[in-house]
Amino acid sequence: MNTNPSRLRHRAALATAAAAVAALALAACGDDGSSSATSTTPPATSAPATTVPAGEHNQADVTFAQGMIPHHRQAILMSEMAQAHASSDEVKALAEEIKKAQAPEIATMTGWLKAWDEKVPTGMDGMDGMDHDDSGMPGMMDDQRMDQLRGTSGTGFDTMFLTMMIEHHEGAIEMAQTEKTEGAYGPAKTLADDIITAQTAEIAQMKTMLGKN
Repeated sequence: MNTNPSRLRHRAALATAAAAVAALALAACGDDGSSSATSTTPPATSAPATTVPAGEHNQADVTFAQGMIPHHRQAILMSEMAQAHASSDEVKALAEEIKKAQAPEIATMTGWLKAWDEKVPTGMDGMDGMDHDDSGMPGMMDDQRMDQLRGTSGTGFDTMFLTMMIEHHEGAIEMAQTEKTEGAYGPAKTLADDIITAQTAEIAQMKTMLGKN
């Protein structure tokens, strides 16, 4: 059978190229398990991408959020009582401002805890099943004092609300100062600073409303 010489040369070239490719593949998958130094493929054990918001956080940040959420919830409950029981429009207006400021902060801190895969507190307790007065959070009102506030109305309520809220705010400021000192997460430290600024001003306002200097 006649064979075209140019066709034979073409087939030989293809065979040589195929052999070279096969040799390279075998070298890359050698028995010694070594990998190419120039490989850009990450190892199978690489850590997964983080889902935490930008910036590092530490346990102090977690503690701050887990404590401040129920602390804010109690302040909001007290503010809602004011709408029903207070006699002073000024007290009612202040209570509404407190509620409007702290509700979004609760949402923000809840988002942090979820992103960090940490527990979000339920209710107004820092830990489930723990009474407010045993929670270890400064400024939290126990159940007895909350019941007293709930059962009061008129000017008596106004005085009790302002007195209790001053104490409550002082506790929040203490917690925020701890976060500023010990925390690592930038947004949490910024929120702590905002809490200190806003609630210090509200304490001064409430003391004036109580007739104090």
